[in-house]
Amino acid sequence: MKLVKIVLAVTLGLIIVSGGLFAGGGGQSGGAAPAAGGGGKVVVTFAGTEAATTGQSRMMQAAADKLNASGRFEASVLVNGALSGDTDALVTQAKMGVPLVIPSDPGRLASQFNIPDLNILMAPYVLTDSSVLAKLPDTELFKGWQTQLESQGISFVADMYNGYRSFYTAVPVTKVSDLSGLRIRGFGNNIGNALAKYFGFANIGITWGEVFPGIQQKTLDGCEVQVATAYGAAIYEVAKNLALTKHYMLQSSFVCSTRLINGMSADDKAFFLKTIRDTAVEFGKIVESEEAGFYAQMKEKGVTITEVNIADWQKAIQPLYDNNDLRFSAGLKDNLFKQLGL
Repeated sequence: MKLVKIVLAVTLGLIIVSGGLFAGGGGQSGGAAPAAGGGGKVVVTFAGTEAATTGQSRMMQAAADKLNASGRFEASVLVNGALSGDTDALVTQAKMGVPLVIPSDPGRLASQFNIPDLNILMAPYVLTDSSVLAKLPDTELFKGWQTQLESQGISFVADMYNGYRSFYTAVPVTKVSDLSGLRIRGFGNNIGNALAKYFGFANIGITWGEVFPGIQQKTLDGCEVQVATAYGAAIYEVAKNLALTKHYMLQSSFVCSTRLINGMSADDKAFFLKTIRDTAVEFGKIVESEEAGFYAQMKEKGVTITEVNIADWQKAIQPLYDNNDLRFSAGLKDNLFKQLGL
């Protein structure tokens, strides 16, 4: 771990030095000028943990290409954990002012920035229609979450559909009780711990890069993840069972430094935001269209896919909402559905 931290620090240092991070001081939400590249272009790096082949990684490359084509940005892309395999650490660097665009997710952001209501976007079996995410940035709830994040140095740019998460395990899982006692890699945050509590597994919040060797060495029994990422990481080699629970509608929540946003000209800011949001909608549809193919390839690799009784899993998770473990505001779900037109 020390070596990883040293590499991360050195890499981030190179980004800062080569880009001349910010010309001036100011707080986390200050308006200092963004990093300037050749010809006064805005320098920004997209950094994520997924393999280059996933929809999330391809989305970042497409967005960077569009920004670069404008002649106003100098955007680069680092995926597959090249900068860091720890999403929260990357978000922290963006919060400090490093010119990064990071795909986090609502659950991570909710825990990292203490905004419990953000969990509603990815709460088990709440949102089930990916098309509604295109409307999300226009809702009052989203704008409120933006304000809360901006006060802590982070700008919430867009939310992209990134696939349904299910359980990939070394032993068969066909019903909720089959998870009891299994060591499953999940989200190491409030929403991940709540899922584990009611589904009965031990939640192991390690970085994604540690999952394959963990299952291979039998220190893990499996993971819960979206199919494109599972396939890209060859999880089929070590986990031959897939329980198609689809308990989360995973979203890639793209965030960046508030200082980066505030330091742009009005035109650059508008173009930057529109480019990322439009590309997120575009690739959300692509991810959804590709899922059936990934499931078919999983079968070809010898994975047994079980179509579970979703009603049983929904029943098992209902106490999460009855007990309000995630500390949602009163009427939050109804308010969200109303604003999304559901």
